[in-house]
Amino acid sequence: MTDKSKDSVTEEDMLISARTVLRSCLEVREHENVLIVTDTETTDIAKAIYEASSEITSRVLLMMIPELDENGMEPPAPVADLMRRQDVIFILTTKSMTHTRARANASKEGARIASIPGVSPVSFATGGFTADHNAMATEISSMGSKLRRVREVRITTTLGTDLRFEPGSRWVLEDTGICTRPGQVTNLPAGRVFVMPKEGTGQGKIILDGSWEGDDLIDPIQIIVKDGLLVSATGDPTSADIEAFFEASSQAMRAGKGHLVRTLSEFSFGMNPRAKRGLGLLEDQCWRGGAMFAFGNNVVLGGTASVHTSVRGLMTRPTVEVDGRPLVIDGKYTPRSQ
Repeated sequence: MTDKSKDSVTEEDMLISARTVLRSCLEVREHENVLIVTDTETTDIAKAIYEASSEITSRVLLMMIPELDENGMEPPAPVADLMRRQDVIFILTTKSMTHTRARANASKEGARIASIPGVSPVSFATGGFTADHNAMATEISSMGSKLRRVREVRITTTLGTDLRFEPGSRWVLEDTGICTRPGQVTNLPAGRVFVMPKEGTGQGKIILDGSWEGDDLIDPIQIIVKDGLLVSATGDPTSADIEAFFEASSQAMRAGKGHLVRTLSEFSFGMNPRAKRGLGLLEDQCWRGGAMFAFGNNVVLGGTASVHTSVRGLMTRPTVEVDGRPLVIDGKYTPRSQ
């Protein structure tokens, strides 16, 4: 959690963070075209990115669009067309445009894209954006040898979590915030390691005590996973918005996909030392000291749960073992573990 309120974040704070993103994460150059897509709710961050970009190149365009109704909604056609002709794009909209045709087409044309959806000025100025991204990338990359050919993952906590699963894909070690190659996409803030659990293998109990979809939990939530599916969740349904999740499951059931909504779709743990809890879902995902569990769609990672729903809950102070070897102990990464 942070003590810093929105009112105490200055324009200079925002500009310092914007310079870090421009120079360290995307390495913007003076000859490059930069497009910033924003809406009425994200203009403070967009202005900081615009000013920092203008210090490097004169070829900067800021475009404001109406706020999108939901994640994955396509932007207006003129914006999509403009995106295809840029070197660098900052998507600073309230709702995510990462999984849109407009973004995919721009990537195919070689644009480097930073997706920064729904981030607050406090998060941008004081949270995970301010990390040393190169140092973080080096540390995350060094984990590759420990995670190669892992057969079983076990997560436990002092609150009673005990979950096991087999990895269903390779571990993703590229969420570092570094986005310097043509066609590359990064979400910011960044700094997590994640994997898709193999479908049908997740077994055990998860106690979430951090947040649900970025909202702090008042009481822990206990989730039972059997054969890779969420079978029950108890706790405070109001604070966790679990009721909405089960409603989505019921609606999907009418189409024969109810069980897919409950798929244990992703496991991740945070590696960003500057990320702060309580600043939203993106900060929680990369907060160093926590682990995140996702349920629902896993197609992006190579799974078969093709559903619209994807929800995430945060656990604090996890212990993560891979093939019996400790990787994270009580929320702390153990680089010397064997």
